[in-house]
Amino acid sequence: MASGHMPQPGAGPTIVPQPSPRDAGVIAFTAHNVIYADLDEDWIRSRLPDGDLSAPLNPPFLRELEERTGRRVSSIDLLALAAPCVGPPPIELVEVTDAAHPRVRRARRYRDDVRVWTCRGGLLVIGRGVAGRWEVAIEVDSASRGRGLGRALARASRHVSTHPLWAQIAPGNAASVRTFLAAGFVPIGAEALLVPPSRSEGMLHD
Repeated sequence: MASGHMPQPGAGPTIVPQPSPRDAGVIAFTAHNVIYADLDEDWIRSRLPDGDLSAPLNPPFLRELEERTGRRVSSIDLLALAAPCVGPPPIELVEVTDAAHPRVRRARRYRDDVRVWTCRGGLLVIGRGVAGRWEVAIEVDSASRGRGLGRALARASRHVSTHPLWAQIAPGNAASVRTFLAAGFVPIGAEALLVPPSRSEGMLHD
């Protein structure tokens, strides 16, 4: 998908093993679903009504996945994608390189090859997430919201990365959705991550 080739609509779902012990879940694209979990394929297909393209992200199927895997669906996120940009970022960033920094430790629970930048009132995190894709997350302090900092951080992520970037955004967080759209991210699907209960608390959201 990051290369610009979307799954063919209609045929599916595509069922694949987990890309790592950490990551399991469901991604819904336009008229096509991808389920990545270390479960029997026949069992998965037996739980999905024929021709119901919405079923993989609906609560009944997700509950069965939770029970079968012993994991929890933390949320169903909008997936958005953006290409890298040339030139310096639009705001001044300071990279945090101390591995003991609490933000770095926290990010490494969910991603590999993590890099963290800070600025006054905000935080930018980039790391390799599901299937090795490069993911971005931002945080803006409450006192700094409403001033365009989130949009600047999201845009800056495209300047500090040389890879296409994925953003997982809670659909109900309309401000965050607008922020990433304004920074050039394009919605391409939705995703439900299945995480172990110990990881479902305090996850880093955009």
